[in-house]
Amino acid sequence: MQSILKYLADNESRFVDELCAYASIPGVSAQSQHAGDLRTSADWIAKRCETAGLKTVVHETAGNPIVVAKTPGHDSRKPTFVVYGHYDVQPAEPFDLWHSPPFQPRRVGRDVFARGISDNKGQHLAHLIAAEAWLKSGHELPCNLTFLIEGEEEVGSKALYGFLPGHTKELACDAVVISDNGIPSLKHPALTYALRGIAAFEIRLDGPSRDLHSGIYGGSLENPAMALCQLLAKLRDANGRITVPGFYDDVAKLSTYERRQLARVPYNEAKYRKFLGVPELFGEAGFTPDEQRSARPTFEINGLTSGYQGEGSKTIVPAWASAKVTMRLVPNQSPKKIIAAVKRHLQSLCPPTVRLTLKHGHGGEPYLVDPTGPLAKAALRALKSGFGHESVLLREGGSIPIVSAFKKHLTADTLLLGMALPDDNPHSPNEKFSLDAFAAGMRTSALLWPELAAA
Repeated sequence: MQSILKYLADNESRFVDELCAYASIPGVSAQSQHAGDLRTSADWIAKRCETAGLKTVVHETAGNPIVVAKTPGHDSRKPTFVVYGHYDVQPAEPFDLWHSPPFQPRRVGRDVFARGISDNKGQHLAHLIAAEAWLKSGHELPCNLTFLIEGEEEVGSKALYGFLPGHTKELACDAVVISDNGIPSLKHPALTYALRGIAAFEIRLDGPSRDLHSGIYGGSLENPAMALCQLLAKLRDANGRITVPGFYDDVAKLSTYERRQLARVPYNEAKYRKFLGVPELFGEAGFTPDEQRSARPTFEINGLTSGYQGEGSKTIVPAWASAKVTMRLVPNQSPKKIIAAVKRHLQSLCPPTVRLTLKHGHGGEPYLVDPTGPLAKAALRALKSGFGHESVLLREGGSIPIVSAFKKHLTADTLLLGMALPDDNPHSPNEKFSLDAFAAGMRTSALLWPELAAA
């Protein structure tokens, strides 16, 4: 291993230059004017895969290209692992909040600022470079590697969802490795073993056929905005518990081991409260803030709309009111089942003075991999060696829907080995990536493959 790690250290300057070159391509998948840049991004990473010594194919799709690159000489006697990443990035607007142009990487000490450099270009590039280190230093990898890099993650991965069913043999593997998430600090490398799922819907209450004069008609009919507020208020109690019957029936209980592991993650309530900008924290009673935001289900009102929103006042009883809602779900909860339970409960609570409509939105299954299993333990060992600090276990409060698709089509578990730091600002102005995390990520990846192969 020493010659592999030496290769990474000796060539770090070149790797940083490549990272900056990759991050300078404005592959914004949400904006049609960047279609050419997305093609440039796909071509760049495909060429970089070939430079690393991988056999590379660029698959054309109805959307953006999908790059599949494999280590040479596939050996059926060895395990195979897929490394997933995405070359598309979020829009950089608002530009005026950036301290430097978002697609002109700017280095400050051991940080590089650029859109997409943390989410996710730097993270999957670290894995690719680690594979190169094995191949270029004359060592035989103990496993087969397949890199799967797409260009639509930031807009829903439509092309990849269509691609997976027809390419299961090409992508067959023993596990998937994704680095598209974060760690608490450089001293706390982490394996994320669980993700919350999501279920979205929009609720609408209709009252009168039109907005009405509140002085003439107010008091004689239901105000849809008031009815909606009262209805929504009944869905959560004073202890932060969701009151929908059956909501918690399938929630997997946190084990003592999991709670002990989560407690190892550094946490300071005062700093967290200041970071959020709130006077006090609030969450489900009986759980820590880290547990509340990563391991417990939620019911969140994302937006409320009704009546007049312009300057000044307009004295009306609005004709309708609506709310956008998302629920974060935890392992064992089914988005379809939860949506059905919420719909029944809302119908039971809705007064006869308004008409209720529920419009279903997107959904994603929660995900859990055994944190005590051999693959998880192997990943934790690699993280500890790569970062030089004891690794921790995390649950992620957000969702990565493609993980469930990998489980469905490839019947493979996913290991989430993030490299991003809490202040990397993904999706926000002044996104950055730590070069220390980049270097540790490369080392971790190089050390990961023998650990996983032996698991």
